[in-house]
Formats: sequence, C-alpha cells, structure tokens
Amino acid sequence: MKNIDPKCKQCRRLGEKLMFKGERCRSAKCALSRRNYIPGFHGPKQRPNAKKSDYSRQLAEKQKARKQYLLSERQFRNIFDAAAKKIGNTEELLLKLLETRLDNIVYRLGFALSRSEARQLVNHGHFTVNSHGVNIPSYRVRAGMVIKIREASKRKKKFVGVEARIKNAEIPCWLHMNMEDLSGKVLHDPAVKDIRSNIDTHVIVEFYSR
Repeated sequence: MKNIDPKCKQCRRLGEKLMFKGERCRSAKCALSRRNYIPGFHGPKQRPNAKKSDYSRQLAEKQKARKQYLLSERQFRNIFDAAAKKIGNTEELLLKLLETRLDNIVYRLGFALSRSEARQLVNHGHFTVNSHGVNIPSYRVRAGMVIKIREASKRKKKFVGVEARIKNAEIPCWLHMNMEDLSGKVLHDPAVKDIRSNIDTHVIVEFYSR
C-alpha cells in the first residue's frame, strides 16, 4: 500500500532525512531539523536512546531504503529477490539495482532536485536513453547508455536553469555529464564505494533472511 503520509512526517518517523524535498531538506526549514522527534502527541516525550529490538531495527532500515527510492513494498521485495538470485554479494547487488534505475540516475545527474521530481520527469517522457524515449522510472540503465533531455522538453519550465543545477550537483564517479549537450552517460556499474548512501544493506538482508 502506498504511504500517503506527508513527506516530512515520514522523515521524522524514521529519524533521518530522506531528501524528499531537495534543497528544502538541506535548509533550516527542514521539519526534521526543527522537530527532531516522531510525529504525534507523544513524540516530544519519546526516549531518544530507547533500545530497539533487532526486528525493529531491521524493519526501520528496510523502510528507510524503500521510502528513499520511492518504492512500494512489492517493488522493493522484487528488487531484493532479483539481487538474491544473482551470483555475488547480495548487499552490493541490491544497492546496484536500486542505483541503476532511470529515475535515480536522472536525480544523480542533477536533472532533478529530488527523486520524486526525477520520477515525475521520467513519467512525463522528458528523457531519452540511447536516443529512444523512455517513460518508465524503473528502467534498468546499463554501462555505456546515454541519458538526454528531449529536445522539445528543453524549452519546458521544468528545465529552466538546469545547467546551474547540474553544476552544483555531486555527480558520482560512475556517471559522466557532458555539459555541451546536457547528456549523462553511465561509465560503469556502481561499486559500493562509489555510492553515497546511508543505507545499511546488511541489516536489510538480515530482515529478509529471518
């Protein structure tokens, strides 16, 4: 079931910034910075150092990852199952499958300020992959593929000032941005050390291995 709670409440409930609102999350206006406790009447009275059970800790980590990448429970479980079936380290493969989604790469390249904005832009068909239009956020982008803004979309209000936004973006080393034609290329599959993540995938594997 889709979580329809206000985005800031979701961050406060997990106690971590999920960067739903882009620059606002980095500013003093961030709800978690102003009210660093869980939502609800008893929120301010919570014990900050209360011990959590292993299950509670594992569930919270899984929920954090799922919400951060804007996935439903079924979508996240399917990605985990796909990682578990592959040969290799499940923790690394899970992160790789999450990071190589088209909506996440659009966000990482700086085309959007948040993953939710990136997903909306992909859904509306503003991007091409290897010159073919793709409007599926979960599309798996592989090494060597090139992502570009559609020529017709460059005149849209959403992309006004996109060059400045990209210049300020912290683009990971496994991606390359060509500022001349505003195209991004996947240089290679991301390694764990290449991914800026606050997700403990080991705990998630423990959760699904119960």
